[in-house]
Amino acid sequence: MRLSQVFLPTLKDVDRDVQMPSHRLMLRAGMVRQLAAGVFSWLPIGLKVLRKIENIVREEMNAIGAQEFLLPSLNPKEIWEETDRVEAMGEVLFHVKNNDQLVLAPTHEEVITYHARQSISSYKEMPQIWYQIQTKFRYEARPKSGVLRGRQFIMKDSYSLDSSWEGLDESYEKHRQAYIKIFDRCGLEYFIVGASSGAMGGTGSQEFMVPNENGEDTCAYSKSGYAANLEVAVSSVDKTINPETILEIEKFATPNAKSIQDLAEQFDLDSRYCIKSLVYVVEGKPWLVLMRGTDEANESKLNNIFGSDKYRPALPEELVEYTGADAGSIGPVGLPMKMNIVADNLLEGRSGLYCGANDNGFHLRNIDLGRDCPAIKFYDLRTVKANEKDIFNGEELIITNAIEVGHIFKLGQRYSESMGARFLDQNGKEQSIIMGSYGIGMERIMACYIEQNHDEKGIIWNKAITPFDIHIITIGADKDTAVADLADSYYEKLKKSGYDVLYDDRKASPGFKFKDAELVGIPLILVIGSKKLAEGNVELKLRRTNTSRECSVNELFSVLEQEYQRLD
Repeated sequence: MRLSQVFLPTLKDVDRDVQMPSHRLMLRAGMVRQLAAGVFSWLPIGLKVLRKIENIVREEMNAIGAQEFLLPSLNPKEIWEETDRVEAMGEVLFHVKNNDQLVLAPTHEEVITYHARQSISSYKEMPQIWYQIQTKFRYEARPKSGVLRGRQFIMKDSYSLDSSWEGLDESYEKHRQAYIKIFDRCGLEYFIVGASSGAMGGTGSQEFMVPNENGEDTCAYSKSGYAANLEVAVSSVDKTINPETILEIEKFATPNAKSIQDLAEQFDLDSRYCIKSLVYVVEGKPWLVLMRGTDEANESKLNNIFGSDKYRPALPEELVEYTGADAGSIGPVGLPMKMNIVADNLLEGRSGLYCGANDNGFHLRNIDLGRDCPAIKFYDLRTVKANEKDIFNGEELIITNAIEVGHIFKLGQRYSESMGARFLDQNGKEQSIIMGSYGIGMERIMACYIEQNHDEKGIIWNKAITPFDIHIITIGADKDTAVADLADSYYEKLKKSGYDVLYDDRKASPGFKFKDAELVGIPLILVIGSKKLAEGNVELKLRRTNTSRECSVNELFSVLEQEYQRLD
């Protein structure tokens, strides 16, 4: 395409509020324009890249036998009510104002289950993998970071339908391998982590994460290969040592100890032996959560233990009602009312501990949880910390921020049971379809690629997703017809040879052309100028390395082909 005819509105700079490199460069390179908070228009050059990414995704999905659908964004609210996700989604779910029976779909599990319920009745009709590449809508309270966190976005979502749990495992692994190929082909550096299924539910999930200091997810990983979202990460931590003698409980005054830190400092205690007591209200009922004083409770893990996402920390007046004391003086012994009590695994079998006495200004010492709190149930509830040991080989854990680009879920039968999607198995017995759900953020692939492939001048595209293969720049073409003639000739010749070419034929200064070329980031830049052409040469620039080489006009085509084949 001739740049004089292309809509490519590059910008010299953008607002200071635009922080992330991908957001800034996509705006400056004329790829997108913001229409409203979290809503972007895709301009021609950005759309070219997006379509290339979509084609890679489509090829790899088709390769695992997936069939492409196009499902409506407008959904009847009643099918979302069948799975109780209208309330679970909360404000994230867009409702249609002039028709309260319709919602805008943030994902399509319910719609897929609806069609499966209508169409699948026998195990012989499975397995099935159905997918689409389509616009989704989610009300993000704080849309930021460009297309990485939008209210309208494009997702590849696919769904597996199986008649057995072994079949689900196979469908899940097919998607895992397909995702690896997709992200490898797109040129992303990523890692795979165990993750929480969150509002999706199900029996297990993994996320494909791109390390980024501005990422909204936090992950733990080690050199030995362990990796997990911090929501579910575990580590190998030595338990505190029990004292040789188990002593009787003693109540002692602690009038100035309002926190674990106060208690440890004032009485010269090891915080690992002090019990941190947290009270949550879960669907209207109080739960007591116990942690070591040095640890923080992981709310994603608590969500799984509570079996509900409808919970909150107890209010100050509720603490007094449930325990008889204020925060800082609460403990599991002598509670005035019965409640569920759960504790972190690192407290299991412990004695010689300290906790609040449920009496303001007092604590208890010599607590033995097995003796004094036999009804406690123990779980992994803590948030891991940097430099703790992994559970594989004892390597130190590294904590890093990351951006999620893909997520795969084993949904199991949550949706099929709720919506009545059933089939007859080999024995003629009715069963619920076993499902999986698998998502990729299409714009996120592009933004994450730019985050990893840019310099101070602009974007650096690879061969797989570049908007154009070769960028031709002329210098002095308005005064030297030989320059214009050669550029025109090579533009046509390269197009006929299958290359996608951007030809900067504008009457602009060389500096202006080069700045745009470096900003847009096409991997090969062919420079045809009067001075070098007078010697029978042209210049070929490699955007990734910022290096260049001269070659004669006679060998130009073969040199271009060689350099193109060498691109990553």
